[in-house]
Amino acid sequence: MKRNPLGQTGITVSALSLGTMTYGTQTDLEDAHRQMDMALEAGIDFWDTAEMYPVNPVVAKHTGRSEEFIGEWFAKTGRRNDAILATKHSGEGLKIWRDSAPISSQTIPQAIEGSLKRLNTDYIDLYQFHWPNRGSYMFRQNWGFDPSGQNKADTLAHIEDALDALQREVDKGRIRAFGLSNESAWGTAQWLRASEEKGLPRVASIQNEYSMMCRLFDTDLAELCVNEDVGLMAYSPLATGYLTGKYRNGAVPDGSRMSLSAGLGGRVSPRAPDAVEAYWAIAQKHGLDPIHMALAWCMQRPFMMSAIFGATTSDQLSHIIAGKDLTLSAEVLRDIDAAHRAHPMPY
Repeated sequence: MKRNPLGQTGITVSALSLGTMTYGTQTDLEDAHRQMDMALEAGIDFWDTAEMYPVNPVVAKHTGRSEEFIGEWFAKTGRRNDAILATKHSGEGLKIWRDSAPISSQTIPQAIEGSLKRLNTDYIDLYQFHWPNRGSYMFRQNWGFDPSGQNKADTLAHIEDALDALQREVDKGRIRAFGLSNESAWGTAQWLRASEEKGLPRVASIQNEYSMMCRLFDTDLAELCVNEDVGLMAYSPLATGYLTGKYRNGAVPDGSRMSLSAGLGGRVSPRAPDAVEAYWAIAQKHGLDPIHMALAWCMQRPFMMSAIFGATTSDQLSHIIAGKDLTLSAEVLRDIDAAHRAHPMPY
């Protein structure tokens, strides 16, 4: 399994990351633990979770179970040090935790304490902020994005306040590295500037949506991250299941994400099926498995640190593992770029 640096931390991570957002609802405890065993055996030691998981939907009685499933595996196996563990602090808008409070120096220690308890560990390798306090153009907000209501002074004050709190957590040994999620180029640049000016924890990674069907990262963020050693953790590299082909010809399999969230978080659109067919045609032309092709393409992007896949079942994980070392040819990459030009941002 290919490995990549986690920013400037000196830590390396597997180029594929085991996503756990279905653990506790769609994926039961036994299968989740089987997946963790399988992932490590395949060299996939970078695992991503969040305090709000599982999702689809987010329900108070389930929230935190994904972390708990991982913590129970650590307790059972004693293999905490074999995994590089990433989790996330939810922010304003999620009422389940801390009465929907924004991320701050007050919430950070509380959130870390909760995650450590559920994860049955005394440290987190990568601690991420799930979305910016000021809001984000991710989650399909890009179509009407208007930053004119933001308060720059408040944002910069928040960044320094949060970094101070993170430094205290680093000093205690409770976190090793810090990352962002659903951030912009400007926002990431401000976190980097503040950390360098104050000697505080430096952004190591950014977790944003990225796939052949969602390429918002390709310009300003790509340039910033390559030049500043901030690695992309791509979520939804299979476009929430579109690129697996499970929804072709109008199909909605029982237990699939679309069966639980009909709009796929705003991704269902009249143009999406045509884009899927274009990518499937490329896979067929070159004799490739479409799932393997989609993940290999992500791993070959110049700014990619790790592509986070979700496997609802261990059978799905077996299929992903079978293609983990695929490298796409220049011809395949050209065909994918041509399909992107013909079907840009289909949702």
